[in-house]
Amino acid sequence: MRKLLNSELDRPDTETYKQLEKLPCIVVLDNIRSQHNIGSVFRTADAFRMQAIYLCGITATPPHREIHKTALGATESVAWEHFDDTLEALRRLKAEGYKIYGVEQTTESIALKELKIAQSEKIALVFGHEVHGVSQQVVDACHGCIEIEQHGTKHSLNISVCAGIVIWEVFGKYDNIS
Repeated sequence: MRKLLNSELDRPDTETYKQLEKLPCIVVLDNIRSQHNIGSVFRTADAFRMQAIYLCGITATPPHREIHKTALGATESVAWEHFDDTLEALRRLKAEGYKIYGVEQTTESIALKELKIAQSEKIALVFGHEVHGVSQQVVDACHGCIEIEQHGTKHSLNISVCAGIVIWEVFGKYDNIS
């Protein structure tokens, strides 16, 4: 066994990537303060062909050196847009027919593994602030909330780790992307 070289991974270049079919899923970042977390989410969104990232509130936007450190160029391949207010982004998503899920622990959240997605369904995943999570106003505007079951002493995961797990799981629920 040997590690594959990057040249053997058959990855598309940025311009080819932009033309590929994307998962009908938009990632919404609700007031994320760490630019390293933002960059990491860009990189994960690229890996699983998310349609776009909506950067909301205080969430920094590219180009930025700290975002670039972890995005490693994904800010060039993944479509993104900034909204001053997360609720503004959610209003647009609803008008465009997206079902919106906050990734948050609530009295009615469902386990991520229990989430059902129709193959034609457009969804948005809202990830919240590193300390405060998804704001209650934003939770109220979502169609539902999902959470990652945890069994340790801590009650949360870093946003970039959480996004990686959720995006991976959602990617696996769609079977029409290649």
